[in-house]
Amino acid sequence: MESIAVFCGANEGQGEAYKKSAAALGSLMAAQNVVLVFGGGKVGLMGTIADAVLAGGGNAVGVIPQSLVAREVAHTGLTEQHVVETMHERKALMATRADAFVAMPGGFGTLDEINEIITWNQLGIIRKPVAFYNVNGYFNHFLQMINHGVAEGFIKPAYRDSLIVEEDPEKLLKKLSSAVAAMTDTGVDFDRI
Repeated sequence: MESIAVFCGANEGQGEAYKKSAAALGSLMAAQNVVLVFGGGKVGLMGTIADAVLAGGGNAVGVIPQSLVAREVAHTGLTEQHVVETMHERKALMATRADAFVAMPGGFGTLDEINEIITWNQLGIIRKPVAFYNVNGYFNHFLQMINHGVAEGFIKPAYRDSLIVEEDPEKLLKKLSSAVAAMTDTGVDFDRI
């Protein structure tokens, strides 16, 4: 596994746990030579994980729409920073550059991004693992909603079961690495988008 796209908040959340967890994941990614692909901002958890990757000698690749350069305060110290026109271009480029995806705590943008990637997997547009870094049980209610969708017949159990959920960053990276190795086709079929 060479790269992971991390979707996370442009805010830090309440308390220090979220920020510390983002820094821990970033440090581990740098130590394991895993490239961070992320939203390109220097604020909130986005900035925290990018700074941790860079401080550890790793590579951080940002992808940010022009309309958010000022709002999310584009990070200026990245290995690469790509400024794109739309959110769709952002997600498409991130999908191309990443071997796997992680959702960290965040808001509507994070949920939009990770749900689109899950949907792309379901539709066969991509075949790349998806994980939830469940810091402080942040995603517990969302995961309950997915279970409810399974129970009500709207989500197939196999799609739910394919999601990796982990609170420990070392275990998270290990599970993602195993999942990437088990998949034979990790390309992106943009003709199906």
